[in-house]
Amino acid sequence: MYSKIEKLSEKYLPEAIETRRYLHRNPELSFMEFETTKFIKAELDKLGIPHESPLETGCVGILEGGRKSDKMIALRADIDALPILEEGDAKSAFMSENKGIAHCCGHDAHTSNLLIAAKILKELQSEIEGTVLLVFQPGEEKLPGGGKLLSETGFLQNKGVNAIYGIHTSPMHKVGTMATKPGALMASTSEFEVEIIGKGGHAARAHEAIDPVVLASQYINAVQTIASRNVDPTEPVVVTIGRIEGGTAHNIIPEKIKLWGTARTLSPETENLVIDRLEALAKGITESAGGSYKFQFNRGYPAVINTEKEAQTVLNSAKELFGQESVVEMRRPIMAGEDFAFYQKHFPGAFFFVGSGSEEADSLYPWHHPKYNVDDRFFEVATPLMVSLVFDHK
Repeated sequence: MYSKIEKLSEKYLPEAIETRRYLHRNPELSFMEFETTKFIKAELDKLGIPHESPLETGCVGILEGGRKSDKMIALRADIDALPILEEGDAKSAFMSENKGIAHCCGHDAHTSNLLIAAKILKELQSEIEGTVLLVFQPGEEKLPGGGKLLSETGFLQNKGVNAIYGIHTSPMHKVGTMATKPGALMASTSEFEVEIIGKGGHAARAHEAIDPVVLASQYINAVQTIASRNVDPTEPVVVTIGRIEGGTAHNIIPEKIKLWGTARTLSPETENLVIDRLEALAKGITESAGGSYKFQFNRGYPAVINTEKEAQTVLNSAKELFGQESVVEMRRPIMAGEDFAFYQKHFPGAFFFVGSGSEEADSLYPWHHPKYNVDDRFFEVATPLMVSLVFDHK
């Protein structure tokens, strides 16, 4: 079976590349992927694969195998792009034509890969046991996450999914490799907002004001102690403040300063601790100076936790296809997040990375960088591996 899959993957490689470039030229933002959805549905229609639309955008293709069984495997790709102005000469021939929107995270490659996997699975339909669901998911880049919304419809649960697999490009791994691990793979991604409220005044008479700029600076420094002094040092946690807003002039003490940040953890217990400390620090620092605060914490995506059996299936399939030297068994999780985690609340599943970084393709830039690119050789691993999981999952 592996040789069949590899031959078909090689046959359709040029189409995978061209499809990805088409999608790259025509990106759409989260939950606004209407033209992308039309394109996906048209491609599934060409293959004679029926599809349903549990959400307004995206769709789920349903491929019935030739061997009847209750087995039902879901393969997932996210389809949305980022609000970012793209840069980069390496992809000048297929740069985004929608200014300020770009596939700078690899979702165009994920979508193309699943479409080509669908084409190969259609050719191998008589040999498939059970059913394959092809999940083209919208809105991975924006809370609450398309994975959450799709899970809440109950669509996949009602279909009787046994396991789900998801893929992501990785500039951190060289072309020709695959990386994953059982257990915690990616972090939860929550957001917080803090408004530091003081008392405005003239910069020359600071003693008559309550300076929220000073209080905000104290708060930013104090937040760094959460990871270093409040959380067990063996427990991964990241707390970052990424945006500050306030003030109007060099000689005016403003009334308030607003801060936005993100908290990344691998367990609900650590996340709760971080929430408590973020607010306690805001309360203590502001009230001790006679000021006040407003605090809001928005729980984002849960941590991606791969089930043992499904992670081992991915690792074993990759070893059989590409050899041990191409398989990276990750030692540690990464602190980026993914709404694939919502599916894992309902089904066994594994998320994995396929290397897409190379100097030749100028594709070593990190996710969400305006010059982000994907080496076309990504598909040489991604496509046969995704197809093989349908047959290797037991």
